[in-house]
Amino acid sequence: MSQWLANVLERSSADAGTLSSLREASLAKLKDISWPTRRTEAWRYTSLHPVEKLSLKTNAEVSEQFDAPEVDDLNSIDIVMVNGSLQTSIADLKLPNGVSICALNELEAGAAAKLNSAKPSHHLFGLVNDVLANSGLFIEVDAGTVVEQPIRVVNYTLDGVEAHSRVFVQLGEGAKCSVIEHGTGSEQSLNTVFSEYVIGDKAELEHYRFALHGGQAIHVGGCHFKLHNESKLNSTVVGYGSELSRLDVDIIHAAEHAHAKMNAVYLLGYKEHFDLHTNIEHTMPNGTSEENARGIVGDKARATFNGRIHIHRDAQKTLAELNNRNLLLSRGGQINTKPELEIYADDVQCAHGATVAEISDEALYYMLSRGINKSKALVMLNFGFIQELVNQMPNKALANWLQPQLRARFEEMGRQ
Repeated sequence: MSQWLANVLERSSADAGTLSSLREASLAKLKDISWPTRRTEAWRYTSLHPVEKLSLKTNAEVSEQFDAPEVDDLNSIDIVMVNGSLQTSIADLKLPNGVSICALNELEAGAAAKLNSAKPSHHLFGLVNDVLANSGLFIEVDAGTVVEQPIRVVNYTLDGVEAHSRVFVQLGEGAKCSVIEHGTGSEQSLNTVFSEYVIGDKAELEHYRFALHGGQAIHVGGCHFKLHNESKLNSTVVGYGSELSRLDVDIIHAAEHAHAKMNAVYLLGYKEHFDLHTNIEHTMPNGTSEENARGIVGDKARATFNGRIHIHRDAQKTLAELNNRNLLLSRGGQINTKPELEIYADDVQCAHGATVAEISDEALYYMLSRGINKSKALVMLNFGFIQELVNQMPNKALANWLQPQLRARFEEMGRQ
């Protein structure tokens, strides 16, 4: 066991009011779990050495006021968290009818019992989050409620801090809602953010996860979705590399005629690391899923993509597709990609594929011959590689905000 995990066990307590049952169960599993090594399949390409002896502040006070990033025409309901603690007063929010938001530490027993209904119990850092997260949000959207304003949750993690937070969202039958998760931080820190979404019958969720960490920030998190009858999910994930960044995504088709679409983009600069592990479980018939992930990896950076689609025996008439495309900016970069199909039904249509390529010399020469300098040409070619996925974002205000962020990221990667 690592020194850090031993410290987690010492700090954890099952005595947490309505969260006690959750913590007690997760703490028992955590005590029996082995610290991952390179022989652990889920961590085969990722060293946890940066975490093993980490010692950071866990109850850092924040005197500065932080605001959510400005996004033109977004008109969102903003909730800001700093170092894992709520800075926004929920009581001061102007919420639409049919929407309720409660702080994690104020949950009633009935609501607390819903936690982990979408998040699998095998994620090591998910269990850590279970036993240490003291702050977070429980969001409910009533049946038939259409929420016009996106709900945006912004997480800032500051220098020298370890923080853990949680988001749970439940959509009632026929409800429609958009949720944006935005995390950022670049100084030495560690944060875990795990979110769960239970999408009711005929409900629709538009989801965004922006994991924009960098530098010495260590970020390990997850997004976990449970779809019911005729429900729809459209998710966009954008991740930056850092000393260690990892995101686990689980999508469970728990009823018939559910549809899930997920687009993911990850961008890694010099010596950065990013892991994306996705798992789609088709447990019932007539479900559809579409997943597209594209990564751009700089010099001496390392990316890992592991995408799995599991078609259960009863999941007949399933349509599922998984594609992972990667672009190397240097042969010093490394990409480990593993798309998987595990099929036990015989009446399905499924496909998967992965590619790793370099920027075409011909394309670069063409732009240089037109008078475009090399750095600008590289930015244009990189952005062209992911432009299709950015254009597919349903929220155009977010897409317009993201484009200059990505261009700045490309320029930074080009200078490294």
